[in-house]
Amino acid sequence: MSDATLHNPQMNPDDFSVQIADQIESFLVAVTEVAKGDEPGSAIPFLLLEVSQLLLAGGRLGAHEDFVPVERYEPDTGPEPDMDELRERFAVLLEPADVYSEVFDPYVPRSEPVPHRISDDLADIISDLRHGMAHYRAGRVAEALWWWQFSYFNTWGPTASAALRALQSLLSHIRTGSPLEELDGLDLDAEAKTDDGSLEEEAGRVMAAEIGIPLGVTIESGRS
Repeated sequence: MSDATLHNPQMNPDDFSVQIADQIESFLVAVTEVAKGDEPGSAIPFLLLEVSQLLLAGGRLGAHEDFVPVERYEPDTGPEPDMDELRERFAVLLEPADVYSEVFDPYVPRSEPVPHRISDDLADIISDLRHGMAHYRAGRVAEALWWWQFSYFNTWGPTASAALRALQSLLSHIRTGSPLEELDGLDLDAEAKTDDGSLEEEAGRVMAAEIGIPLGVTIESGRS
């Protein structure tokens, strides 16, 4: 197969590999467009939708029997693309709600919450998916499916699940007019700050001005 494997008209559109590749390609194109920041007011609901749809593909990969790659060692896909610019674009787009708290493994007793960034999550997911797409476009379909399934269980699946929860919670805060609360020093780069209520107040103002209003949502302060 050639580099046009993804859109080869001779491939059966009902084939599992074609459907998974289409879903992943759709996610990659869509979230890359979101990162450009042309429509910041719709970024959060759009990301929520795209991550939800991606996890449907992940669920199908997870429910499928294990894929077995053709070659014993993974073929080289070339240099990995630099994700820093995309990561920074997402960070700017999602500020000040980029950092959130997540329990790494819900089955570990008494797990402590750890800080994450949605921008880091999205960049890491895209990196994983692009790696598999490089195999798919080169015609190594079995290798691509193996990689997507393996990384779904180990990396991008848990990451996307955590990001989805954060995005859903964030949109819920916006739609219900609930200001974000301080994460008690969980910022990845800064030391813990004294909670004087300023962060919560500022977050509420920013959500109203930059997120809620473009979405057509009126956020009222002091609502009981």
